[in-house]
Amino acid sequence: MVPRYARPAMTALWEPEARFKIWFEIEAHATEKLGELGVVPHSAAKALWDWWATNPAIDVPAIDAIEAVTKHDVIAFLTWVAEQVGDEARFMHQGMTSSDVLDTCLAVQLARAADILIEDLDKLLEVIKRRAFEHKLTPTIGRSHGIHAEPVTFGLKMAEAYAEFSRCKTRLIAAREEIATCAISGAVGTFANIDPRVEEHVAQKLGLAIEPVSTQVIPRDRHAMFFATLGVIASSIERLAVEVRHLQRTEVLEAEEYFSPGQKGSSAMPHKRNPVLTENLTGLARVVRAAVVPALENVALWHERDISHSSVERFFGPDATITLDFALARLTGVIDKLLIYPERMMKNLDKMGGLVHSQRVLLALTQAGVSREDSYRYVQRNAMKVWESDGQLSLLELLKADDDVAAALSAQEIEDKFNLDYHFKQVDTIFQRVFGEA
Repeated sequence: MVPRYARPAMTALWEPEARFKIWFEIEAHATEKLGELGVVPHSAAKALWDWWATNPAIDVPAIDAIEAVTKHDVIAFLTWVAEQVGDEARFMHQGMTSSDVLDTCLAVQLARAADILIEDLDKLLEVIKRRAFEHKLTPTIGRSHGIHAEPVTFGLKMAEAYAEFSRCKTRLIAAREEIATCAISGAVGTFANIDPRVEEHVAQKLGLAIEPVSTQVIPRDRHAMFFATLGVIASSIERLAVEVRHLQRTEVLEAEEYFSPGQKGSSAMPHKRNPVLTENLTGLARVVRAAVVPALENVALWHERDISHSSVERFFGPDATITLDFALARLTGVIDKLLIYPERMMKNLDKMGGLVHSQRVLLALTQAGVSREDSYRYVQRNAMKVWESDGQLSLLELLKADDDVAAALSAQEIEDKFNLDYHFKQVDTIFQRVFGEA
């Protein structure tokens, strides 16, 4: 992974030394249970754990050198451990196959990665909630198709993001549960040469569930769901990032990424303040989503196993989790320090001469007895005059001067429909639904 977009805790999960340590724990726990079952001597597990207790450094270059000869990573690891532990190490890996180690290790890594990502989401949700309540009633214009629609509040924008990332957290918790499974079932998953109780023991020691039925591998639909979940989270990150990017456009400028002292926006134009962080998040989201299709394609392996999935997972296992961890932390920083401009929001809201209140007038006309078709036509013909004047004309004044409208509504009744606060009367209800607070 590119160090620029990586954070230490997540990166450490995928370092070779971390992987080999998990491999050792799998092998040692399995040997321990085999000893209890009388398949191997008790002394075998003791020799392994005694060596481990000395906190040995994993000699990754030495293992790599052995693999250069064996062309098999698990055999290279077992050979190196045997060189360190001695004769008792021959009882390791009894009745096991390489995938028992590889897949169980990957389950541990992905579960631990999910724990970090869940913590990331908690921090993001905390920041979004704070900004939502801070701007609960800050008026701004809602847009559909990029065009002014009706008033909302900036707090509602944040509440929407909070609800979305809450769903992301729920999905990730479920995906973690689904991926955290252990398989120690032998060459084709039949337990022919190893007792199922070994699998149960290793699973319990590593905090995993047992895989109900495996072949030579844990079924890859689990992994597909996990990485699809990461892809959805990445898309939610991009959605909020794109919102910030739009709001920072010069002609909008309702919100803006924090611009630190000494920061430069352009090598050529000293005036520039660009949304570089949220643009970066859009790009990082693409990297995470790039893992989704390969993960889906990995589901269909030949018979009990082939290795077409292996090389793919060596790439996107680290890449997707490391990238998403970084992206969540970056988005948290963006929202935490986001510069918000209520005055500009109000200026933009008022830009189009009151057009944002057109629906209220339409509804009032229908309630006054005018057909919906005529009501729409009366309001639209005046609204188009305002639109074509670039907001220089007032929809309120045009409607009051329109004979057809005036025949159904008094001037005061029309004016009442231009009350901004009307649009926010259910904000408390929405906030209670999202945050569960009065």
